[in-house]
Amino acid sequence: MEPQQTSLIILILAAPLFFSFFMPILGWRVKKLCYPLAALAIFLSLLSSLAVMERVLDQGTAHYYLGGWDPPWGIEFRIDHLNAFMAVLVSFICLVGAIFSGKTVEKDFPEKEGAFYCLFLLLSTGLLGIVLTGDMFNLFVFLEVTSLSGYALIAMGEKRAMHASFRYVLMGTIGASWYLLGVGYLYIVTGSLNMKDLSELLPALYHSKAVVVGFAFVLFGIGIKMALFPLHIWLPDAYTYAPSAVSATVAPLMTKVMIYVILRVAFTVFEPEFPINILHATTVLTWISVGAILFGGVMALTQKDFKRMLCYIIVAEIGYIVGGIGIANATSIKGAVFHILNDALMMMCLFFVAGMVMYRTNGHKISDMEGLFRKMPLAAAVFTIGALAVIGVPPTGGFFSKWYLLLGGIEAKHWGFVAALLISTLINVALFVRVFDKGIYVHALGHASHEATTGPADPLRGEVDKIPLSMAISAFIVILAIFLAGIFNQAILNNIIQFAVPSGL
Repeated sequence: MEPQQTSLIILILAAPLFFSFFMPILGWRVKKLCYPLAALAIFLSLLSSLAVMERVLDQGTAHYYLGGWDPPWGIEFRIDHLNAFMAVLVSFICLVGAIFSGKTVEKDFPEKEGAFYCLFLLLSTGLLGIVLTGDMFNLFVFLEVTSLSGYALIAMGEKRAMHASFRYVLMGTIGASWYLLGVGYLYIVTGSLNMKDLSELLPALYHSKAVVVGFAFVLFGIGIKMALFPLHIWLPDAYTYAPSAVSATVAPLMTKVMIYVILRVAFTVFEPEFPINILHATTVLTWISVGAILFGGVMALTQKDFKRMLCYIIVAEIGYIVGGIGIANATSIKGAVFHILNDALMMMCLFFVAGMVMYRTNGHKISDMEGLFRKMPLAAAVFTIGALAVIGVPPTGGFFSKWYLLLGGIEAKHWGFVAALLISTLINVALFVRVFDKGIYVHALGHASHEATTGPADPLRGEVDKIPLSMAISAFIVILAIFLAGIFNQAILNNIIQFAVPSGL
């Protein structure tokens, strides 16, 4: 079907970009408007994303030519089922993250609200641009918009945040440089940067060494940005010391958007035959993912800091998704794309818990969660749902995407990946039982017994009443989304994700 032109696509990007220009001025003059206007801007992006997805579901691929210049000379935004799905996910996560940020930003950055929301909107613009663009160099531009705003947001965090951000800058710059070199090789060989045009020109050039090197450079560069093991060294510090509102948004999204780029390049710009049968890159990715799953799980077990534990869970979850891509059959790809959605929701849910605890205790160690179920029952409920989803307990969405990944591994008879998935599930149980123990089974019961004899002495008693409404609302939205993703898993898979599976798999 011939792609349909629609101006709705550019509105997805225009809203957060336009509002970002005014945030520094508002922060100086009327800073109370920064928070609601930032949320409004991303809400407009979400509405536009939903409208574009509806159009794609009804009429097929849609596109928009920037400035009216036809591709391949001009920049094209080309939207199919995969990036329509990603645009809705990115705008949704950014919106919920913006809602959550209100009180934490007010508390942590009382004089920098304008700067924070300007950077937050630029980050949202960059992430949306990455998933919408149909041009390889334009993707690099949005990649840098995302990275630069992300570096600055992370640097606004705790004492060690500046050092973590600097390390992220170094690694991110290396990753971006490798990606750009790879794009340069492809341009030298084909004379085009348009993804659709490249997909038509490259098959005849698959045995060119320049094409092979270009693909490898792009894969390696995005692997750094994705924090794919063993290129993950920047991630634990960056997301641990970032402000709560930043880690709750960036941690669920940044790596997932980079995984989207791998999917787009490996299976759309190139045909599946190239990475699967010619280079055997997918086989390498699958074994790397096995290492990522096991390494991330074991390292998470050794952590005493809750946010840092979540960071290593992300390393393992990246392994899940990349493994599904590496297995490269229709079932595993469905599971990988579906897990992008579920993992973003699960990680946001758990980072919300870290943000709530940080808001009340100024710490995010596991020891700071002592008696959580009695002191902060709302945060405890959010934690419970997030933990069950990560473990993969139905009817949460995490169960169904893991099920498809497991089936894909069995179908391909890749028993290493299957074993890693099962072992990781057991590790996740151990991880969260440890936090449950800290929150309820030992210390909370001990304090409860003490109170029964001496009376209440805990200043955090009744903490549920002290959690800001914005945090409670955003947590409820994510919990609802986790359950809806599970309950309507077949509708999501059959109406959206199955059309994102490359033909021939």
